[in-house]
Amino acid sequence: MSGFRSYPVIGLISSLSVLAAVATPAGALEPVEFTVTAGPDGLRKDLRNASALLGLQAEGKTAAEDVFSAARAEYGRLVSAAYATGYYAPVIHVLIDGREAAGIPPLDAPKNIGSVRVTVDPGPAFKFSEARVAPVPSGTEMPAGFAAGKPAESGLVQEAVQTGVDAWREDGHAKAGVASQDVVADHRSNTLAARIGLQPGPKLRFGKLKVEGQERMRERRIHKIAGLPEGEVFDPDALKRSAERLRRTGVFRSVTLTEDEAITSPDLIGITATVVEEKLRRYSIGAEIASLDGMSLTGYWLHRNLMGGGERLKVEGEIGNIGAQNSGVDYGLGVTIDRPATLTPDTTLSFSVNAAHLDEEDYTADIGTLGVGFSHYFSEKLTGRVGLEFSYAKVEDIIATYTYEHLALPIGATWDSRDNKVDARKGYYLDAELRPYLGFGTTDSGARIKADGRAYLTFGDKRPVTLAARAQVGAIFGGDLLGTPRDYLFYSGGGGTVRGQPYQSLGVDVARLYGEKIGGMAFAALSAEVRARVTDTIGIVGFADAGYIGATDFGDSYGDWHAGAGFGLRYNTGFGPIRLDVAAPVAGSTGDGVQIYVGIGQSF
Repeated sequence: MSGFRSYPVIGLISSLSVLAAVATPAGALEPVEFTVTAGPDGLRKDLRNASALLGLQAEGKTAAEDVFSAARAEYGRLVSAAYATGYYAPVIHVLIDGREAAGIPPLDAPKNIGSVRVTVDPGPAFKFSEARVAPVPSGTEMPAGFAAGKPAESGLVQEAVQTGVDAWREDGHAKAGVASQDVVADHRSNTLAARIGLQPGPKLRFGKLKVEGQERMRERRIHKIAGLPEGEVFDPDALKRSAERLRRTGVFRSVTLTEDEAITSPDLIGITATVVEEKLRRYSIGAEIASLDGMSLTGYWLHRNLMGGGERLKVEGEIGNIGAQNSGVDYGLGVTIDRPATLTPDTTLSFSVNAAHLDEEDYTADIGTLGVGFSHYFSEKLTGRVGLEFSYAKVEDIIATYTYEHLALPIGATWDSRDNKVDARKGYYLDAELRPYLGFGTTDSGARIKADGRAYLTFGDKRPVTLAARAQVGAIFGGDLLGTPRDYLFYSGGGGTVRGQPYQSLGVDVARLYGEKIGGMAFAALSAEVRARVTDTIGIVGFADAGYIGATDFGDSYGDWHAGAGFGLRYNTGFGPIRLDVAAPVAGSTGDGVQIYVGIGQSF
């Protein structure tokens, strides 16, 4: 066999595929010689990346049977890579000890292999002589490169076809597909003519949702949660949202929504939801350690489907500051019940009760809270919430004992576009809340505003470096320091604000007024990290944090700030990185000496 010419291009859309090589452990083999005789650097890189033999070599797998299998797969992989970049006349040789791999019968596979040589002559680059996908709905925009005179990349043909089909489906034509395809490469003119005909089919409406696979979950509630708009014009986005609503409950291990093959007269397309339910119960335990702040233990027990309607019962507890040098032990217990698809398919109703004991450096407090609220999913990234909470707190400090009672109306929103919530490399996160409250007795009325914003940007592929930044801000309006619920006041210091400074070490020094230090009514904090991956599992981090507390406003005479900086190590696990941070104070008078923090997940 003298060479491998380009495959026939008729039926290109259905015939292009990548053949995967199967690899198993190892013997000895000379390095694979891989040569591309011409073409731009981008093509050379794509061909090398597509090579099964080079991939096998990188894994250190050199057993003869594996090399032979990869060599036979090499032709298809390299042809597909050449087509993808607009080269439709490649000549490919894969020589095993001087013999063309495609000419060696599988039953006569060599038992030992000494050398492998791959040579690719990509031939000329092809351009589109014609690029047409029709008919498509009015206003449909084809991929920018899918036009006469542009490089004839096979991926552009597939992308253009998918764009046309998707446009028809978004217009309600659920059965849109390819009716005809005429894709011809002209080797005399080095051009590719792509003419694809689409068949939109009839405009359809959603039929009845059928459910399969449920065990404990009531079918009526599955319909309610999915919120499929039966009787309305078919919309693939609506279908996607229905599946996401079911997954969001946490009741199901898997959810698949499929369209019926046949159309139900006159114009209905039925949908079948196939679900697999998760185990009913789950528990989790977590821990974080800081050298001065002590250990914090958290845990919860969860029932995913309390009454067969997707209701989630969560009991969670926390014990914090165990062994802390400047405060006592805090502990709390909370119970929450969530009911999805209340009022709308995207709205969840929640009831909660919480009790906590705080033993801080400046005060002790016993706090109880009852709440009811709604959370609403506006999109995959944007959620909103509103609630009503009654809170009672008994606080004791060096001056006196105070009782705080108030009714709050928390209103908040969260925008989350991070690619990974525990180890983000790109995207943004913003959470903001306005909490007006009505005080009773000696408790002042007012409003509390707090926002937390984060941004992530990553450079590089093999050893990526991530720049991460965080900004926090908070303010309280109305009342005075002693009349504001004590747990609403702001402090700075510790793992959540300024590492290197002791936990809640920065407050307001009002000893001249009240004889003590308490939290402030104005707060701001900034954090920045540089996260570098040394290996696939090991990362290093450099960071700096700063925080500010004001008594009643930003920039008042009682305000102060502090800062800390340090470095850390990250060990990547399957569920998130293990974090070790070492930090020290760099500004302010609230801390002295090095602090160590250990936990799971990035610091923010």
